[in-house]
Amino acid sequence: MITLEGLTKRFGAVAAVDGLDLRVEPGRVTGFLGPNGAGKSTTMRMVLGLDRPTAGSALVNGRSYRSFRRPLREVGALLDAKAAHPGRTGRNHLLAMARSNGIPAARVDEVLGMVGLGGAGGKRVGTYSLGMGQRLGIAGALLGDPAVLLFDEPVNGLDPDGVRWVRQLMRGLAAEGRTVLVSSHLMSEMQLTADQVVVIGRGRLILDAPVASVVDRGSVTVRCPDPGGLDALRAALAARAVRVEAVGDDGLAVAGLSVEEVGDVAHRLGVRLHELSRQRGSLEDAYLSLTADSVEFGA
Repeated sequence: MITLEGLTKRFGAVAAVDGLDLRVEPGRVTGFLGPNGAGKSTTMRMVLGLDRPTAGSALVNGRSYRSFRRPLREVGALLDAKAAHPGRTGRNHLLAMARSNGIPAARVDEVLGMVGLGGAGGKRVGTYSLGMGQRLGIAGALLGDPAVLLFDEPVNGLDPDGVRWVRQLMRGLAAEGRTVLVSSHLMSEMQLTADQVVVIGRGRLILDAPVASVVDRGSVTVRCPDPGGLDALRAALAARAVRVEAVGDDGLAVAGLSVEEVGDVAHRLGVRLHELSRQRGSLEDAYLSLTADSVEFGA
């Protein structure tokens, strides 16, 4: 479990993370989302003791990362796939990590095989492609067989097969009861991978909810061939729905009501419909709506 209590990190007068309270539970994949500059990487760095918080705390299973004698056995992380000496072989890079934490050398070959680099362990890291570097970073995170794992953009540079492999890996790790926190900008992939989603903007928590509940915030599409009937229906729905928007010349998108509720309103008004359907929402749509006021580097 990862626990953040009032976590704050200031760089001069600017707060990269501002009073963040969060519990990342074991047994599920938690997607960590936010615009560029929202504070995701800074938060992960504070969890791993790479940055000191200005205020508050970041704890792993009730302890600070710095207190662990052999931290790779407790927490595995991939923050930067390029954080390996280009002159070392992939195997020697992992072997140095293993020796520093009392991990048997046999585990190095085991994790290289797990990430599909069994035949590339003897090659220098500087010759690795971006995707191979990502796989090596994931191998390093898995090296100590930790119960808590943090991944920052783990599918960057991977082909579709590699992306699917990461998805299955994350879900498999969570199914074993581990705590898995994954940062990504690929909303479609997070929708398939994560059980829980945490969204931050400008260093503050915006949302912490199950992915299913976020995605279910879709809308009802209704089409009416009669302009007068459409206007009457729109006025009646506006008094009850969260949002009613025009779709073309003959349609409405209604948020906050079920298909049955919209149909009942139309029936009471005697309005003839040509379409009445439920449009399932997407994590991307929900994310863009939630972070609309938190984008610092938008075009």
